[in-house]
Amino acid sequence: MTPGSLAAKERVQPPSMTRVIASLSEMSLVERNPHPTDGRQIIVSLSAAGRALIADETHAREAWMTEQLSGLRPEQLLVLSEAVSIMKQIVDESE
Repeated sequence: MTPGSLAAKERVQPPSMTRVIASLSEMSLVERNPHPTDGRQIIVSLSAAGRALIADETHAREAWMTEQLSGLRPEQLLVLSEAVSIMKQIVDESE
């Protein structure tokens, strides 16, 4: 994905995304490669280290959430389920 596309997707200004990409690149979490058809552009992708970090963070977050939800009553879980449906609808409508 190009830096401009990432900036638009994240709803930030392109210079801000450029700084983020530079930092992530310095940490070896993303790779920057030449665009195949536009010499003025680069393509940004996750590195192996970036994918591993995301996988680790996702696993830790899911484990934490599972533990938190396990102590809730059924009616509380139902309320959360309904809230998730509403949030998904909001996200779908904004895309």
